[in-house]
Amino acid sequence: MGTKMDSELQKKLTTELEKFQALQKDHQKFVKARQVLDGQLSENTLVKEELVKLDSSANVYKMIGPVFVKQDIAEAKEVVQKRIDYISGEVKRHEDMIKDLDKKQESQKEILQKLQTQFQQSQQKAAIKT
Repeated sequence: MGTKMDSELQKKLTTELEKFQALQKDHQKFVKARQVLDGQLSENTLVKEELVKLDSSANVYKMIGPVFVKQDIAEAKEVVQKRIDYISGEVKRHEDMIKDLDKKQESQKEILQKLQTQFQQSQQKAAIKT
């Protein structure tokens, strides 16, 4: 009878471990995506700073495919600011997801620890009986 209980505990432990590993994988995915967004945000912030330094009569070009197209400096500033706003929103969303996944991982760790303790106690009881 103890082995059936051990088997069920082991299955449950395996299932919960798989859930934990899936959470870790999602967490890593969001951390990597956030790092990419940080890089994009830095690039766009630098572009914005450079655009501010330009004289209003300066020529600004936008690359569309293999071609450079002249763009109004005010329009270029607006486009870059919109891009910065969008990326900032994405960074915030990713940070929220990472925090949520951190909480879920902690909760899953607790579940795993309880199951592991139950499994070890069950193993010890079985060893005492034999």
